[in-house]
Amino acid sequence: MIAGAQGGAAAAGHVEQMLLQVAPGRFDAYENLLASLAEGQVWMLLWHGTPGSADAQYGNLRIGGHGYAPCVTSPRELAASGWSREYEVVSGRDIALTLFPDRWGLWLNPHAPGGGVGVPWLDLRRIAAGLDLLPAGPLQIGEPSLQIPQFYALLAQAAHRTPAVRALRRAWVQPTLGEPYLAIGVEVYDDSPQSVESVRLMMQQSVAGVPDGLPVSTVAMADAYDPVAMWMRANGQPFFDREAFAGGPAWGPR
Repeated sequence: MIAGAQGGAAAAGHVEQMLLQVAPGRFDAYENLLASLAEGQVWMLLWHGTPGSADAQYGNLRIGGHGYAPCVTSPRELAASGWSREYEVVSGRDIALTLFPDRWGLWLNPHAPGGGVGVPWLDLRRIAAGLDLLPAGPLQIGEPSLQIPQFYALLAQAAHRTPAVRALRRAWVQPTLGEPYLAIGVEVYDDSPQSVESVRLMMQQSVAGVPDGLPVSTVAMADAYDPVAMWMRANGQPFFDREAFAGGPAWGPR
């Protein structure tokens, strides 16, 4: 118990240390805050109920039209907040998993001078999935300007030979931190393991057409939480669409 308490205090101290460094335009500091949250814990403020009870309900804030659940980052900040109701200590990863599917963010220390710091639900999704697996936002997304017809042709031909694939889209993504990359949005008829494996093989077969040094990422169009998939659904026209042709495309192997 003592070791656990010491570990929790250390994690809380690291979150607060990172929080102090966050400032407008300091995306590196914000990324460090997300990393500390992923390994740390927060004190969630309960508006109703007690920790673990069926009627437990987190508080909520509406800022800029978006919902956030308020929390504090340590017992010291809990005392400073003047919160007199119940609270619940939760790991950063667990609260991220709880909040992001309902598109709720997390607001750290709303009582602090300046109003604290908000973590939008898209960044909670990154914490839940792994910060190294999803690009750092906000993302700049647009149509690719690269002239790589060979790759698109190889990919479309491979998709035509892959019955699970319904359509392909593309986007150019510039993360806040890290290198830009080409995203290929894949729409499939089902998400069975066989379909997933066939898409993996399709991309593997097409990689010969990728110019050296060009990062390419596959995006599942069915992912309702992926910002790149959301952009492509709203803005991207398919460069391969099986159902746009009667019986499939008129070109390519049958």
